[in-house]
Amino acid sequence: MTARFILSDYVQEAMALAEYDKLEDGTYAGRIPECTGVVAFGVTLRECQGNLHETLEDWIWLGLRFNHSLPVIANIDLNREPK
Repeated sequence: MTARFILSDYVQEAMALAEYDKLEDGTYAGRIPECTGVVAFGVTLRECQGNLHETLEDWIWLGLRFNHSLPVIANIDLNREPK
C-alpha cells in the first residue's frame, strides 16, 4: 500500500491549475487563479514553475497557521472545523 499525504496531493492538484505567461522581456509569470495571491516569476518557465511551487507551499502554511479559508481543490479541503 502506498502512503498518500493530503498536503502533497493538494499542492500537486493546485499546480495542475497553474497558468503561465511569457512576458515582453522574455521572462515568465505564473499564477494559480484559485489561490488568491499565489504568483511567481522566473527567467525560464522551469524556474517560474519552481518559484510558483515554493510560493504555493508558503501560502498554504501561512493559511493553515492563521486559519485562513483555503480553496477546496480536487475535493481536498484543508480547512479545519471550529472546535
